[in-house]
Amino acid sequence: MAHGEVLDFEEYVRTRQDALLRSARRLVPDPVDAQDLLQTALVRTYGRWDGIADKSLADAYLRRVMINTRTEWWRARKLEEVPTEQLPDARVEDATEQHADRALLMDILKVLAPKQRSVVVLRHWEQMSTEETAAALGMSTGTVKSTLHRALARLRQELENRAAEGDSRALDARVLERATTTVRGDERKQERWAA
Repeated sequence: MAHGEVLDFEEYVRTRQDALLRSARRLVPDPVDAQDLLQTALVRTYGRWDGIADKSLADAYLRRVMINTRTEWWRARKLEEVPTEQLPDARVEDATEQHADRALLMDILKVLAPKQRSVVVLRHWEQMSTEETAAALGMSTGTVKSTLHRALARLRQELENRAAEGDSRALDARVLERATTTVRGDERKQERWAA
């Protein structure tokens, strides 16, 4: 490249630098990366400056170089995936399991006395405090606590009995918590749709 062409390129960069940096900022969100992108594109363009016959198209040429450079950077990015011989177990939400949990919970709630069932529903599904539950049912807070304790013990016992009888749905004692969570989630969805 001749000395006159170098001055021509330097003059071009001096006059168009701000506009080109704005273009780079549109391509990459980080200001530092935008400056790096522009500098890389300018270096690549400098080597081909004498091949650009119509210098009025230099902006378009430089923008194309920036787009291509950004694409190269994107393709060359380091993947955060690490190959392994064993795939990790991924939990897949299965609506069938949620429905089965809900059905099991509704079934075992039938073993509770009406007062116990009311306390369990208000405390765990409605997520009322002990005081709110007591006020809603006209009981003392101590009665709510003892009734809830006995009701949960009864539900656990029912799950154990069903597991002993071979009910595969009741094999895991954690099904009570899962089912309660499932019912709460279903009710929240219904409330959102109703709103």
